Amino acid sequence: MCISAKSDTQRREAVAYITNQISSTPPNNPVGTSGVLSKLLPLLSDASTSVRAQLLKLFRALPPSEVGAHVEKILMYIRGGMTHLSPDIRTDTLAVLDWLLDVAGDEVVSCSGGWLKTINSFSSMLGWNPSVGSAMTSKGWTTASKATLGTKKGPEAQARQIQALARFLEVGFKPEAPIPVQSAAYWDSIYRLPTTPNPFAYLNLFGIPRDEENEMYLDRGSRQRVFDARWRATIATGMEGARKEGGTVGRAAAALGRALNGGFDGPESGSEN
Repeated sequence: MCISAKSDTQRREAVAYITNQISSTPPNNPVGTSGVLSKLLPLLSDASTSVRAQLLKLFRALPPSEVGAHVEKILMYIRGGMTHLSPDIRTDTLAVLDWLLDVAGDEVVSCSGGWLKTINSFSSMLGWNPSVGSAMTSKGWTTASKATLGTKKGPEAQARQIQALARFLEVGFKPEAPIPVQSAAYWDSIYRLPTTPNPFAYLNLFGIPRDEENEMYLDRGSRQRVFDARWRATIATGMEGARKEGGTVGRAAAALGRALNGGFDGPESGSEN
């Protein structure tokens, strides 16, 4: 069985076989989570719905503790799927994002590019983009059609996208849990070896220089500030338009409104409400 086979059935069966091996007791995965992801992530944009559905089952079978170290790579493929030409692929990709937020939500919103780049992808999906060149109006708002329009499932797909954005923002704006005071923590941070993979990634010692979109926003306050400066007004405008549509889209917009209001409560808010 080969995941690159031309037959949809063969690709689905290959992914199902790997899923069964990972789910067995004990798990049989000689290449590790990293190897599995490297081979299978391109299938996020597979043309077959059944292959994508089986791929999601495989992702859910992976050990959650081993996913966090690969979030940046996974997000790269998720963002590609979110802006795909196929409406079905865009929708299925949101299910993968939901899974990733479940198992590694903190890593998703704090990794390099995880915050702003993902919000940019949401804006492209929804047509909520204030800077699209010739599609701009005099007020700085795009007149370009939403990616979900022109399909029979337009409203349902748009509602699903707004719900996914609300969930993403809820994770990003979630208050950090207080760190318990430990007398040995100071000395441990100096003398003990780090227990997390790539613990100094935020320093970007050997990577290419990061711009604002590729930066790591490691805490709620920094995510609030950059969101307030770059996207808060734009998303609020799009949300109000969606709310007026009513139905499933309006209800999704209401959930997004609650996520925004909750995200800017408290002293860490990026601006005055």
